[in-house]
Amino acid sequence: MLPLVGAELTPVQLYRHLLRCCRKLPTPAMQQHYRHAIRQGYNSHSDEDDPERIQMIIQRAVADAEWILNKYKKKE
Repeated sequence: MLPLVGAELTPVQLYRHLLRCCRKLPTPAMQQHYRHAIRQGYNSHSDEDDPERIQMIIQRAVADAEWILNKYKKKE
């Protein structure tokens, strides 16, 4: 479910993508937990100004989101 495969995401696009991924989680408690984690991660990296580091963070966040969605998809 990578958004815009091959394109670089901005931090705001990443944030929106991750929130949309939360809607696919099975329970409201999980959705709330991961929404909180996403907000905390966004706030903790908001002062980052190195473009390479930002892209590394974005790539890692997308990969982690895919892993989490696949983890819960297999349990259904």
